[in-house]
Amino acid sequence: MKVLLIKDVYKLGRAGDIKKVADGYGRNYLIPQGLAIPATEKTMTLAESIASKANEKRAILSNELMGVADILSGLEVDFVVKAGETGKLYGSVTPQMIADRIKELKELEIDRHQISTEPIRTLGEFDIPIHLTLDLIPQIKVIVRREGEAVKPQSTKAPSTESVEAQTKVEAVDTSTEIQAEAEA
Repeated sequence: MKVLLIKDVYKLGRAGDIKKVADGYGRNYLIPQGLAIPATEKTMTLAESIASKANEKRAILSNELMGVADILSGLEVDFVVKAGETGKLYGSVTPQMIADRIKELKELEIDRHQISTEPIRTLGEFDIPIHLTLDLIPQIKVIVRREGEAVKPQSTKAPSTESVEAQTKVEAVDTSTEIQAEAEA
């Protein structure tokens, strides 16, 4: 069956394209979802106008999402997870988890379907593409570390009470050894 695409369809084509698809795919998915119409002589005349309108919309959308792409490109997202001796994770890092972390870090809503990866099941660094549009695909770096080996960022927060107590004990031991040394002399 031949269809005229009304909207861009990922991995099929752009609006205004005429594509040959399986009958079931066209009748049961593309046409009911409003993504395509059956290709007839009448609808063939609409192809060019649909394509030009879609190009205008695509250009506007691309300009709007360019700022988002700049923020995302080069972004590093860390995950600290439990893993076995061989580096295999107990569980996985899913696209939904990556989208949630991006929202947490940069306050950007990314749909999990825009993140092109299978769930990550090993330790390491991964370059993950994010499909904002068909032409705009920034890459982020996902770093998966073992729970005990995580590199902790330098913080400017006040030291915790446990570290203050530990430091006080060390100072107390140093003071008592100095007092003993003075008493012996």
